[in-house]
Order: sequence, then structure tokens, then C-alpha cells
Amino acid sequence: MGELKRVDRKLVYQAHRVKVYEDLMQDESGRQARYDYVENRNGAGILLIDEDGKLILVKQYRNTLDDYDVEIAAGCAESCEDLSTLSGVEFHDMKGRIPELREKDNFDPKEYLMTALREAEEETGFIPETVTLVNYMIAAVGLFSERTAIFIGQNLREGHRHLDEEESIEIVHISLERALNMIYEGQIRDSKTIIAILAYQDLKRNADLL
Repeated sequence: MGELKRVDRKLVYQAHRVKVYEDLMQDESGRQARYDYVENRNGAGILLIDEDGKLILVKQYRNTLDDYDVEIAAGCAESCEDLSTLSGVEFHDMKGRIPELREKDNFDPKEYLMTALREAEEETGFIPETVTLVNYMIAAVGLFSERTAIFIGQNLREGHRHLDEEESIEIVHISLERALNMIYEGQIRDSKTIIAILAYQDLKRNADLL
């Protein structure tokens, strides 16, 4: 098929968090194909680095795995007018891509940054004063709408940990070397966490990425 254009979108299922649509696509010759499209809220995750250079991760149960996974602090994005949390935060843009992302993808980092800071404090009790945007990711680009922005947070100060009622989270402090081994040993399986850890490794090696 040639270049595809969506000609129809039909809601076929709505769950607790996601909506599943069927897209009818058509190419220039008139041939058609049907694609699934799953709509979910956007989100953000942040890899925190403590004063000893250890990575702060969280261990929690995931029903998709029926097992526990080790991940960066993360959560769903929510619109927020109160940007007071951003005051005093030193913000860096890895490779200076925000202008390009704004123009091409209508990407505004504020909403995502607020989410990352909120989740960092809620899940770990720490608030980073230096934050670096890595990029945003789509876990399954051929299926999901959800964007997850990924940040690295350093120069931590203590906040107040307050988990949601349904959350049971253990804080894990590990070295970068150990985190990398856990990726390759299959103990860290979450895609945003893998991206954040590998990006931090590159950031340590090459300061020109900022």
C-alpha cells in the first residue's frame, strides 16, 4: 500500500483507563486496511540520582507480569495550572530538542515535568533540583497513543512521601553498573526505565549531550 490516510475511527471498547478504537485507513489507490488504536493518558517518569551517585528506583507489583518489577518513579500526566513546584528547578534539555518537539509534535514539557516531580516526591520522598529531559517515548508506536516523557533528576532534597492507597512500593538504591546488569539479566523489563538508565550512562560519559 502507498501513503495511508485515516478515513474513519470507531470506538469499539472502553476500559477503566484505555479506549480502543478501530481506524479505517486508505491509500492513494483506494485500498483500505483496518488498524487498532489504543488511547491512554500521557505520562512521565524520572530517574533519580542520590548524592552517592546511586540510582533511586522503585519496586512494585505489575499485573501484566504477575511479578514485581524495578522501575523509575512514574505516573500519568494531569493538567496543572500551579507551576510553583517548578520554581528553583534547574532544567536541562538533552541535545536541545524541545523547540523541535514543540513544533513537530506539539510537545510542551511543563505538564510532563510537573508529573515527574510529583511522582518523584510521592513514590520516593525526594524532589530533584536539577532535571534533564531525555525525550519522550511511545511504548508500542504502532498501537498506543500514550507519550511518556523521561527525565533524569539530580541534586535531591527531601520532600514528603505519600503513596496512593492501592500502591505498595519499595525504594531501591543501586549503582549504575548494577542497574545495567539488571537490564541485561532481564530483571529490569520496563521500557522507560531501560531508556532512562542508558541515557544516564551516556550523560555521564558525554557532558556535551546537554
